[in-house]
Amino acid sequence: QVQLVEHGGGLVQAGDSLRLSCALSGRTFSRANMAWFRRPPGKERDFVAAIHWSGAITDYADSVKGRFTISRDNAKNTVYLQMNNLSPEDTAVYYCATTPSSYASRRLDREYDYWGQGTQVTVSS
Repeated sequence: QVQLVEHGGGLVQAGDSLRLSCALSGRTFSRANMAWFRRPPGKERDFVAAIHWSGAITDYADSVKGRFTISRDNAKNTVYLQMNNLSPEDTAVYYCATTPSSYASRRLDREYDYWGQGTQVTVSS
């Protein structure tokens, strides 16, 4: 059974940093393309960042580029999202996800077959 367990959300002030983590079990992590998505209040779920199974290739939404960093530790079966210089616009429920599909479709949430439970990130102004 594939499971994704997230940690690290919380309430912070604008300009602060947070690091989210997501541990994968039940699938070979070292061959799993991983991503983070988020759902702001009252809005659709959006792509945030993705990382190739090799760890060598990453992709970011324009809104987070330069502030967020996705990384992975294959020894711990864990993917991270380091979020710096947070703003109230980053307030959302953040989800990690894994896909058996090609990295080429990394921004399409329909390509991801397993999702974490979600972790709330709230940024106050």
